[in-house]
Amino acid sequence: MRILLVGAGGVGSAVVPIACRRDFFEHIVVADCKQGRAAAAVAKVADPRFSAIALDAADEAAVVAALREHRCDVLFNAVDPRFTMPLFRAALRAGVDYLDMAMSLSRPHPARPYELTGVKLGDEQFELEGRWRDRGRLALVGMGVEPGLADVFARYAADQLFSEIDEIGVRDGSNLVVDGYDFAPTFSIWTTIEECLNPPVIWEDGSWRTTEPFSGPEVFDFPEGIGPVECVNVEHEEVLLIPRFLDVRRVTFKYGLGEEFIGVLKILHKLGLDSTDKVRVGGVEVSPRDLVAARLPDPAGLGDRMRGKTCAGTWVKGTGKDGRPREVYLYHVVDNAWTMDEYGSQAVVWQTAVHPVVALELVAGGVWAGTGVFGPEAFDAAPFLGLLKQYGSPWGVREQTPEPVRA
Repeated sequence: MRILLVGAGGVGSAVVPIACRRDFFEHIVVADCKQGRAAAAVAKVADPRFSAIALDAADEAAVVAALREHRCDVLFNAVDPRFTMPLFRAALRAGVDYLDMAMSLSRPHPARPYELTGVKLGDEQFELEGRWRDRGRLALVGMGVEPGLADVFARYAADQLFSEIDEIGVRDGSNLVVDGYDFAPTFSIWTTIEECLNPPVIWEDGSWRTTEPFSGPEVFDFPEGIGPVECVNVEHEEVLLIPRFLDVRRVTFKYGLGEEFIGVLKILHKLGLDSTDKVRVGGVEVSPRDLVAARLPDPAGLGDRMRGKTCAGTWVKGTGKDGRPREVYLYHVVDNAWTMDEYGSQAVVWQTAVHPVVALELVAGGVWAGTGVFGPEAFDAAPFLGLLKQYGSPWGVREQTPEPVRA
């Protein structure tokens, strides 16, 4: 397998040291709009199976040319979701497989954004599903940690733990602290603004509906010492993916943001600083959201100042295989001290980066295969979870009673 990895930011750079320990691929070309950043990620592993090039992810024709020039079989999208569609179309044009961790962007309903869906996350990609089938290629979408591993957990629960599922709730929380900063997001602020300020989507009784940002607060007790964290509704791909492939009455996604983080996001929105529309300041045009991102520290460089753990997981409620009511929380906890010592990557970006590498290894071995557009829950979860442990990253299952406490 030859891979074009587009994006050498926090997650893309974390992919390199993870993948270099595996032997399922022939070569990975690391591409970034800043060739120096791609080269720096490659230099850290000193492995001849990696090379670096400059590439504009928004230039569809240039991406097609790079895929052909480097004889790649797969395009691995590790940039933020505004570039998803040009990369998705480029892979289709070039006739290669595709993987991303964040799906095509949504657009709220123009009249009733907090009741009805408009264009949903991933809609533009699934509209091209027939063309992917016709080309005989696989597009694996939403294959990071959340979405990604959370969806794998949902499939595992459906296959192995439950006879019927009433509700699936993805829950994400941490006790991470960044020393020396009053405000320092541990993941892309561009993506965080997008998902947190858009209307969250809920799947219920056969249809999707929306609600207001930060609604439905509940206190969820996270495992391995993280403890209780207040979580709120956030727009996320799992809610759009899981019902496409699994039979479930209700699906939600809630994220432990914290009161301060929510307050900052609300202020950014009130001031219009979340906008992606460019404004002219003097002789320069810039989008307010890009300016905010430029003023904040690079999440990839925060590892030395971070301490604590982050948890991604899927809470499932329904009828167990024995016919009795059951609730479980399947989870994956990562300690920042371990990822920094072992890989030199901070916990949040490492946790996002490891799962697409595991998925690509399964695709390379033919364990996960198909033609068309699929989410992770379309495939057998057991091989994925078994291989994940071989990467030195265990996961767990906790019997979940009682239900989370409403805040």
